[in-house]
Amino acid sequence: MADGTNPASQFPNLPERIRGLERLSYNLWWSWHRNARDMFPSIDLQAWRESDHNPLRMLAILPQETLDEAARDPEFLEHFDAVMAEFDANIASQTGWFTVEYGSPRSPLAYFSAEYAFHHSLPLYAGGLGVLAGDYIKECSDLAIPMVGVGLIYSRGYLSQKIRDDGWQEDDEKTLDRTYDPARLVRDGNGEPLKVLVPFFDPPVHVLVWRADIGRVPVYLLDTEVESNQPWDRAIAHRLYTNDPEQRLRQEIVLGIGGMRVLRRLGIQPAAVHINEGHPAFAFLERARGLVEEGSSFQDAIEKIRQTSVFTTHTPLSAGTDVFPFPLFEKYFSSHYDKFGTDRNGLLQLGTNPSNPDAGFNMTVFALRMSKYCNAVSKKHGEVAKEMWKAIWPDKKVEDVPITAITNGVHLLTWMDPIWLQPMLEKYVGPGWIRDQDEPKTWEAVDKIPDSELWWLRMRLKAVLMDEINERAREEWQKKRVRAESVIAFGALLDPEIFTIGFARRFTSYKRPDLILHDLDRLKRLLTHALRPVQIIFAGKAHPSDVAGTQLIQRVFHLAQDPSFGARIAFVENYDQHLAARMVRGVDVWLNNPLPPLEASGTSGMKAGANGVPSLSVLDGWWLEGYSGANGWAFGGEPIEGDRTNTDAEALYGLLEDKIIPLYYHRPDDEVPHDFVRVMKSAIKSVAPQFSSRRMLKEYVKQFYVKALGIEKP
Repeated sequence: MADGTNPASQFPNLPERIRGLERLSYNLWWSWHRNARDMFPSIDLQAWRESDHNPLRMLAILPQETLDEAARDPEFLEHFDAVMAEFDANIASQTGWFTVEYGSPRSPLAYFSAEYAFHHSLPLYAGGLGVLAGDYIKECSDLAIPMVGVGLIYSRGYLSQKIRDDGWQEDDEKTLDRTYDPARLVRDGNGEPLKVLVPFFDPPVHVLVWRADIGRVPVYLLDTEVESNQPWDRAIAHRLYTNDPEQRLRQEIVLGIGGMRVLRRLGIQPAAVHINEGHPAFAFLERARGLVEEGSSFQDAIEKIRQTSVFTTHTPLSAGTDVFPFPLFEKYFSSHYDKFGTDRNGLLQLGTNPSNPDAGFNMTVFALRMSKYCNAVSKKHGEVAKEMWKAIWPDKKVEDVPITAITNGVHLLTWMDPIWLQPMLEKYVGPGWIRDQDEPKTWEAVDKIPDSELWWLRMRLKAVLMDEINERAREEWQKKRVRAESVIAFGALLDPEIFTIGFARRFTSYKRPDLILHDLDRLKRLLTHALRPVQIIFAGKAHPSDVAGTQLIQRVFHLAQDPSFGARIAFVENYDQHLAARMVRGVDVWLNNPLPPLEASGTSGMKAGANGVPSLSVLDGWWLEGYSGANGWAFGGEPIEGDRTNTDAEALYGLLEDKIIPLYYHRPDDEVPHDFVRVMKSAIKSVAPQFSSRRMLKEYVKQFYVKALGIEKP
């Protein structure tokens, strides 16, 4: 059926000459193409800021005379025409790296994820899993990989973090205003909002479908906030990662089974399905049901599905896996066993973990059994995952467990500073750096950048970050009337001249945000040193049910309020994609010290490194592959029995005191710390090609997709 997502214009007042702005604003392609991104603030910089960098919101608040003026401005029109020509050519073209290498398959792949972080104007994410999914979809667009995305749209998002004066995290819960989201309702042939029925509920649940365009990739988002649904069913997609296991199960039924039904209703028959973590794994079950309906036996259907299924696991923690008690699972599936051509045991066995058979239906175990192509997200995580799930393949040695490793990567055009760094790369590395970004030799020319220019960039980006933090603190003071010591704790007195460490992660115990706080007297001496002071910027959310994580935030905030630390600690609330971009570009060193081997991969350090911000990190996850000895600093690589906090804290303090801080503050007559800049350059040269999403996607294509799609290189 036709995908009717083009209702009447939301902005009828747009002059005809620049009407293309609305079409462009509804496709997040603009967000990672510099010329397009630069065009919006050129209309009205203040309106761009007030709209929180959301083009649709900006168009709504602009006065008519401003729009009319833009439609008559020759300079703006030249810029506008160039952007629209590039946009239309890119979106209309189905050719790119994938089609050149492998041709055009008749049917696309479908990618399922519970969360996506495309841009902060479309809040569909909680953290790293969503950021990875967003970068992944953008790279699929760039490489012309035939892909369609499926997810949920959440009416109340994840967690809108507010920090009280006593440092306790609260959720500023509210229904999100979707008026200016870059997504549109899909409509049926009669122009009415498309509704798709999802069974397994009593009564069945209807979902509406929103479409977000991410360059050349459409992403369909399912919405249970439908009038015809019961109130408790409307709430299925209220919150991302709800604590209620039954609500989680209901979400995952809607995402996986509902998602496949939506694609079928849209006339999309994916040739292969890739699920991002176990949350959408019921998509495999719905695919199997369709084959059984066509005449296949249950076992034949399972085997056929396996040949065209890809599963990526992101967690090295058993607690990170969804396991639903068997009685709860049966509540929703018991009356449908016959539709799958099997019985209770036949279905439940697929999700039973041999290591813990009484625990319930394990979504990761189910996904591993249903997928021929399975991967972890770093080499180390691959080793951990093989050990974790070896019981599923009892006849295999650990090293032969069929879980490979494809290390995560980041979308460089999204995360590398577009205002100064990307133009600098075009000047010194060459205009082909974007095309050849996954080639290490491309980045050798980074050495041509004068140290003074790269250092100027570092100081400029740090000033931008400090301005952002200062403005947020001012708003807290002005609007919330928080106490003065809280304003300082939010970062109002940060100094861009001081060596700045950044730590921005989900606040949970195994990520150890408090490792650097282990010896407070030693830390205080570092922070308040008369000649070589240090400051630390923390940001991140704790899951609402993670009391220990919330207590860690409170501890950091209390120290940030303490005058004896000299206003050299800041906690910036409500960490989001916009603040993340500012931080990975604006700090001097990126700190990451999880308890090894519990870091599956990590991508924030990759984003920082690509911007010339070296990592100071435990040797775990991606840093085991990325650390060269010249591009940052590493510790914690040795195995330690028992509590390793003292050893790791000592190593962390030692690196700061003896190496990093002296390197940063060693300035010859030109006031440029050339030795520190050398580490910055090494970070860019090593991280950008090896940990780009381009390298990552090409590995998925070569190792999995070509086989799953049944195509061979021409």
